[in-house]
Amino acid sequence: MSHPSPKSQQIPVVVLAGFLGSGKTTLLNHLLHRSGGSRIGALVNDFGAIEIDAMAVAGALGDSTVSLGNGCLCCAVDASELDQYLERLAEPSVGIDVIVIEASGLAEPQELVRLLLASEHPGVVYGGLVEVVDAAEFDDTRARHPEIDRHLALADLVVVNKLDRAADGEGVLALVSSLVDRAAVVPATYGRIDPEFLFDCRPSEERIGQLSFDDLHEDDSHDHDPHDGHSQAAQDGDPHHHSPDAHTGHLHAAYDSLSFVSEAPVDPRRLMTFLDSRPQGLYRIKGYVDFGPYDIRNRYAVHAVGRFLRFYPEPWPADSERLTQLVLIGSGIDAAALEKELQACRSEAPHADEHGMWGVLRYVRDPEEDGADPA
Repeated sequence: MSHPSPKSQQIPVVVLAGFLGSGKTTLLNHLLHRSGGSRIGALVNDFGAIEIDAMAVAGALGDSTVSLGNGCLCCAVDASELDQYLERLAEPSVGIDVIVIEASGLAEPQELVRLLLASEHPGVVYGGLVEVVDAAEFDDTRARHPEIDRHLALADLVVVNKLDRAADGEGVLALVSSLVDRAAVVPATYGRIDPEFLFDCRPSEERIGQLSFDDLHEDDSHDHDPHDGHSQAAQDGDPHHHSPDAHTGHLHAAYDSLSFVSEAPVDPRRLMTFLDSRPQGLYRIKGYVDFGPYDIRNRYAVHAVGRFLRFYPEPWPADSERLTQLVLIGSGIDAAALEKELQACRSEAPHADEHGMWGVLRYVRDPEEDGADPA
């Protein structure tokens, strides 16, 4: 299905956190090299606390901003500079599709999240907190840094890295899963997760001469580590893509996705009931909702990541077909059950209940707000 990208679409800002040595920089490098033509703005928070090999992100030591060979930008920032860099990276002329902030290994990630939620910049939207943990050292890290339990509870996506080095990988995955709140928990080796967990790997406008994400997947064997687990993208045309066969002996980092399209309008109360009860592991929801008689002038772009939820009303494009189009992405989700629940949200009612939109409007940001979110 096609994913329309209106000019008003905001750039997601993803916070990448984890204690020193967990593999954040390796994961960020993986994203930079597997971006599928998307342009990434990489912000490195608290340069001084990052090991020198982290400079591989930028390819060079130097001043705060480094232009990368594939069109990405890498900036070193502290909290006071964050808005300044977001302003620069969100300029339409820069053409950035996603911004990733690599937090210091000693940082409190909720501070960065709070800054992003409070940002009044119209060109960006919070894209989630990704917490990276070292599976081989998880017990020791937890003993030294008991605050990791709080970080995991805040996270929207948890990457359990270095599973190839863990004595009991399945046990670590089970323990981490017990500590999260609705987050998707994704196993990984060498920081290799599917970038589509974090952002669309097909840029909003076609760029001639650049490989697509699918092209990279078809021909990337030259730099795969022989010990790397499999990470598979959802296949076009397949609305339900599930993890590969679990009996192969590998811990897989594949994700599940669901594409939902409805010609009938959606009832806002039923949709909010669905969203309020979305299951653990359902990491992202994106797309457009037609509420029919509840708002005949506007469609509602929806952006959910973990517990964060926001609706953005925008006028229907003159030539567009009035459809609800949603994509759901997660790990271990029951796509068939979710589709059935979404089908139950459809409504042919010709008239609107005057209070029906109240639940949705709670998640439409008022320009006067300071960024606090009820989700």
